[in-house]
Order: sequence, then C-alpha cells, then structure tokens
Amino acid sequence: MLSAAAFVYVTAEIIPVGALPVIARDMRVSEAMVGTLLASYALVAAVATVPLVRWTADWPRRGTLIFTLVCLTVSQLISAMAPTFAVLALGRVLCALTHGLMWSVIAPIGIRLVPPSHAARATMAVYVGTALALVVGSPLTAAMSQVWGWRMAVVAITVAAAVVTVAARLGLPAMAMADDPARVGVARQWHHRNRRLLTMSVLTLVGVTAHFVSYTFIVVIIRDVVGVRGPEVAWLLAAYGVAGLVAMAALARPGDRRPKAAILLCLAGSSLAFVTLAGLGFFEPRHTAPVVFIGVTAIIVWGAMATAMPPILQSAAMRHSPDDPDGASGLYVAAFQVGIMAGSLLGGLMYQHAGIPATIAASAVLMVGALVCLVVSRGLFAVPEPTSAK
Repeated sequence: MLSAAAFVYVTAEIIPVGALPVIARDMRVSEAMVGTLLASYALVAAVATVPLVRWTADWPRRGTLIFTLVCLTVSQLISAMAPTFAVLALGRVLCALTHGLMWSVIAPIGIRLVPPSHAARATMAVYVGTALALVVGSPLTAAMSQVWGWRMAVVAITVAAAVVTVAARLGLPAMAMADDPARVGVARQWHHRNRRLLTMSVLTLVGVTAHFVSYTFIVVIIRDVVGVRGPEVAWLLAAYGVAGLVAMAALARPGDRRPKAAILLCLAGSSLAFVTLAGLGFFEPRHTAPVVFIGVTAIIVWGAMATAMPPILQSAAMRHSPDDPDGASGLYVAAFQVGIMAGSLLGGLMYQHAGIPATIAASAVLMVGALVCLVVSRGLFAVPEPTSAK
C-alpha cells in the first residue's frame, strides 16, 4: 500500500517529462516553459518539507499520509481541468507542497510495521513504488498523453490517487504519536545539533546533485554518447529502471546489516558509470558494437546504483534520530529535493555552455567527491543513542 502511494506520487511528479510536447501544444506555451514545472516542483518541495513535518509532528501517521494523498488527488483534479498554464502550475504547487511531507512519513510508517532489524528492507519495499513509476508509470502516462491527451493521463492519476487514499484509510493502523513513547517531548526538534544527520544530509545533497546533473539529459546521453537511437532508447530506459529494482532487492539485507558498505558500493558504481560515460563522450569514438556495449552497461549500472542508494540513505538518516525519525526523514527529503533542483540547474548550464561530455564529467567529479568523503568519515552510519539527537 505504501509502495502504491509512492508510485502514484512520483508518477504525478514526473508526468510533464513524457507529456511535455503535448502540454506545450495544448496550453500554447513553449516546451521550455513546461519544463519549469519540474524545477519549480522541486523548489516548492524543498522549501515546504521541514516546516510541514514540524507542523504535523503530533498527527497520527496514517492521518498525515492521508492528508498528503488528498492534496495529491485535489491537485491532479485541478491540473486536469486547468484552463490555463498558470492554473496547471498552481495545481502542481499543491502537490509539491506535500510531496516532501509524504516522503518524510511514508518510510517511518513502513519501519513501524516491521522489527527494527528490518528498517532498510522496509524502506526498500516502499521505494519499489518509485522504481515502478520510472519503469511503468512514466512510459504509461506518456503513451496515454499521446493517444488520449495529457488531461486523460492526469485524470487516471487522479483516480489512482483517490483509490490509494481510501485503501490507506481502511488498511493502515492510525499510528498515533502518543502511542510511541520514544517521541514524547521530542516531536518538534530541529536536529541542528545532530552532526551525523547533518553530514549525511549534505552528502545526500551532493550525491543527488551529481545524479541529476546528468539524469536531466539522460536521453541525450543515450543518443549521442552511447549511440542508441530510435525505439531502442525506450528499451534502455526501461532496463535502467529494471536494474534499479534488482539492485534494491539485492541490497535490501546489506542495507540493514552493513549500510556503509552498501552506500560505498553504490557511490563507487555510480562514479565508475559516470567516468566511463564521460570518457566515451570526450573521445567521441565511432559507435561500434563494443563501444555501445560499454555505454549500455554504464547506463544500466548507473540505474542500479542510483535507485538502490536513496532508501538505504533514508533508513540510515532515521537511525541517527531514533527519537524523531519523521523529522530526520524530513531533513533528508529536503536535502534530496535541493539536490534535484541544483542538479537540474547546474546540468542545464553545463550542457548549454560546455556540452554533454563536460556535463557527465561534472557528475563524475561530484560523485567521486561524495565517495571520498564517505571513505574518510568515521561513525557516519553508526547507530546513535536515543539522546544523541537532542
């Protein structure tokens, strides 16, 4: 159920990617203008997450999740009926406002449903919805937009969001915060003295920025660097998402038992993928079969590592504040959203002024930097005492 909520929310977030030309044509605006819907979404989510997490800190967790799903449903209804681009943007603002709040509570809810030793595995299970949104949700809504129009695709998301809302109300326990003794008196702490959590959030920001610098132009990378064109691009994107699902399953147990080793593996794999793609881009070899094979492999490794890493990081962030896992999750989500925004903007500037090889190289430098910082860090993934975050 939680995975389904993540699937619907992420599909709604990225629907402008696949429906971009259709929306631009229908709303009579430029494609660049439609593209701002993604950057503005990330900005609103980054700014609103921590205050909303604090405001709802004492709410029952089921009620908080339902609140975000209701906002998602209403925002999609507004978007589907939007007569102008401004109204469409306003509808997405409502969705973006509660996006970070949803991600801040959905993983803690999953963790409260399982034993403490299964925290990373529970978070992985929730994140399956995110991977499926990339593999199924985005291509499906893109196809619907082409056949029936983007409004019908948004209507489908509206219906799905409403169904998940009802299912959450009927299927999840209330999870009142008063029932959690660990949260008494600490529901609204701001974690400004929790150095491990702050360090992890900063590293998350750097890693997400590195990812989105290049991910924003992944279709261009596949076409111009790897040498895959036409319908095969969609198949490689699907392989990117499937690799993420496989990697999440493979790293679920290590994410609980050896989180630092799992994150080191993800960062090393991502760094290797970016270095390989940057090398292919700078040397501009002919797209022979071996070169294409190397590029395709790098794309698949990139997808596997980039998808498996966030749930491990989020579960580790919550371990750093056992008294207030929702607040710790909120800080992590805010850092993640800032990374999306920073990566998209930096990637756009790099691509425009330096080209795609330099853009990939920037991702490689940032990712290697995060890897080095994690290697030299000590105790970053150690489980703190319950009072350490106070």
